[in-house]
Amino acid sequence: MKFMKKGILFDLDGTLWDACREIACSWNEYLAGNVPSVKPDLTTEDLRSACGKTMTAIGDMLFPQLEKEKRDRVTEGCCIYEVEYLQQHRVDSFPDAADALRALHAAGYHLYIVSNCQSGYIECFLKWFPEPALFDDIECFGNTGNGKADNIRLLCERNHLDQVVYVGDTEGDEESAREAGASFVHAAYGFGSAKHPDAVIRSMAELPACMDRFFGS
Repeated sequence: MKFMKKGILFDLDGTLWDACREIACSWNEYLAGNVPSVKPDLTTEDLRSACGKTMTAIGDMLFPQLEKEKRDRVTEGCCIYEVEYLQQHRVDSFPDAADALRALHAAGYHLYIVSNCQSGYIECFLKWFPEPALFDDIECFGNTGNGKADNIRLLCERNHLDQVVYVGDTEGDEESAREAGASFVHAAYGFGSAKHPDAVIRSMAELPACMDRFFGS
């Protein structure tokens, strides 16, 4: 009988942690020091509402008053500064995340992160996460220039996964999982909603039992 490699792929913002307060601080610091034409008054909720989008889409959303070329430059500058800021300012993962992921890893599941973030952002999460080695691989928009569905497919092919579940907190995550041919578990404690998830968890503590039922272990 062929061994089936089971992969659980995670969104990051709203699923594994909430760094929106720190991100807003970093963007406002960058704007105040480098972009006098933009008022540095972004809020945590502004950044939370942008989570899940690609960096280009976030810039379009937060800086519509700027011409496209300048908007992209400002967004890129904010994103670069954000990574530097998060490397120095600790952000904890959601409660029960570390224990849940340890349990999943011990049960034989392979764990991954796929996000629409910039290069270096997932590494900030891993720096502060208690056991970064629990994750086999990561992928993001900043590395490939591709959307989440394509990056899910890319990571699954690269890691030779046979059974795949994507865990995320928004309809965008759900749509990307469907497009990539993955099942979807909605993290209902996160930032958004889902239309027709295959399963729902209300805390990370529920995930190991959910995955055992889902995969039929």
